[in-house]
Amino acid sequence: MRNNKSNSSFIFIFTMIIIVGGALFVFFSSIFEREAPQVKLITNGYWNLKEPLNVVIEDQSGVKSYKISVKSTSDVKTLQYEQLINPEKKLSLKIKPLRSSYAMKDKSIEIIVEAVDTSKWNFLNGNSVKKSFKLIVDRKRPKLNIVANSYKISKGGSALVVFELEDENLESFYIEGKSKKRFYPQPFYKEGYYISLLAWPVVDESFKATVVAIDKAGNVAKAYIPLYLKNKKYRISNIKISDKFLKGKIADLAETFEETQGVNSSLEQFKIINEDVRAKNEALIHKLSSKITDTTIKSFHINKMYPLKNAQVVASFGDHRKYSYNGKYLSESYHLGLDLASNAMAKIKPKNAGKVVFADFNGIYGNMPMISHGLGLYTIYGHCSTLKVSRGDSVSKGEVIANTGKSGYAMGDHLHFGVLVQGVEVRPQEWMDKQWIKLNITDIINEAKKIIDRK
Repeated sequence: MRNNKSNSSFIFIFTMIIIVGGALFVFFSSIFEREAPQVKLITNGYWNLKEPLNVVIEDQSGVKSYKISVKSTSDVKTLQYEQLINPEKKLSLKIKPLRSSYAMKDKSIEIIVEAVDTSKWNFLNGNSVKKSFKLIVDRKRPKLNIVANSYKISKGGSALVVFELEDENLESFYIEGKSKKRFYPQPFYKEGYYISLLAWPVVDESFKATVVAIDKAGNVAKAYIPLYLKNKKYRISNIKISDKFLKGKIADLAETFEETQGVNSSLEQFKIINEDVRAKNEALIHKLSSKITDTTIKSFHINKMYPLKNAQVVASFGDHRKYSYNGKYLSESYHLGLDLASNAMAKIKPKNAGKVVFADFNGIYGNMPMISHGLGLYTIYGHCSTLKVSRGDSVSKGEVIANTGKSGYAMGDHLHFGVLVQGVEVRPQEWMDKQWIKLNITDIINEAKKIIDRK
C-alpha cells in the first residue's frame, strides 16, 4: 500500500515537472516567441499609382508568408502574395501597382499588409499581423509653364527666367543646370509664379537649364528653358613663377595660413595656397552666395555695377592661369573676378544697395566684404586695406564700404570685383553694362508682368 502511494506521488511529481518544464520551455523558447511581425510602409501619405510601394516586414523568428492588398471604394485586390520556402527575418519589398489601378477614380485608397511568422505560438499557427495604411491618390503632374526668359546666355554669364507653377500637393521645385547644379526660384509678382537668375559656370563647356517640379506623390514635371547659347572663349595665361615671388609674397602668405604650417618647400607652399587655401576660401563664398529667401519679388531694379571710380582693368574674368617653375607645370586656377585698379587705397562705392553678408578676412581674397542684392545676386570686393562695413549692415547706393589694398594673395593695390549668382561666379562685365541689364533682366521682368496680367 505504501509502495503504491510512493509510486503515485513520484508519477505526480514527475508529471508536474514535465508540465512545468514544458510550460517554461514554451514560455522562454525562441521558437514560441509571441511578437507579431513589424510592418512599415515607407511613404509620405501620397501615391501616384505608378511608382512601387516600399514595404518592410520584420520578425525575429522569420516571416513565413505575407499578403499585400489595395482597397478602394469598389473592391479589394491583391497586389502581392508570397508563401516563403525559406523564411526571412527582414523583407524589403517593392510592390508594383496593378495595371488596372491606374484607372481608379478614388482620391484615396487603403493599403492592407498581412503577415505571419514562423513561431510555434498560437497552437503552432504563428503570430500574425494585419495593418492598413491610407494613401491619397495623386496622378496629375504639376502644371508648369515658362512665361518669359532671357534670349541668350553666354559661357560664364547670366540669364533670367519667369515661370508658372501650380500643384495642390507640391513638394519641391528647382532649376537644374549642367553638372547637377541647382538654382532655386523665388515667388514672383502674383501667386503661382516664380523667378530665378541662372548662371553658366565658366568651367563648363556646355549649358542646359530645366525647371523641375515634383509633387508629394512623386509626379514630375519638367520644362526646358529655351536659351540661345553663346560660347565665349577665355584666355589661357601661362605664368612663370619666379624665386623672388616664392621667397616674397608666398613666404609671407605661408606664415598666415594653417594649411602651410610646417611646410618648408616654397613650391609646395605655393601649390597649397593656390589650390587648397583657394578651394577653402571659394567654398565659403559659394556657401554664402547660394542663399535666397522666399520673399515675393515684384520688381528688381539693378544699376550698372562699377564700384571703383576711374579704374582700369588689370586682370580679366575667366582667365585660366597655368603656373610653371623652371619649365615644369606646377599648378593652375581660374580667375573668377575682375581686377580693377586706380589710386592706392581708393574708395569702393557699390552702385547698388544691399545687405552685407560677410566682411572679414578670407584667405587669398584678403579683407573681403560681400553684399547680397536680392534674387540670389551677390558681389564681393577682395584685397581691401580697410573695411567700413560689418556683417548685417544695410548699405545704400554709393556708400563707401571699403578701400582698395593688397591684403591676401595680391601683388599690388587693386580691387578684385566678383559677381555671383546663387554660388556661381559670373562675368562682372555683363552687370556693368546698362544695355545688357535692360535686355536680359529689366525687359524680361516687364514682359512677364504683362503676360501674367493678361491671364
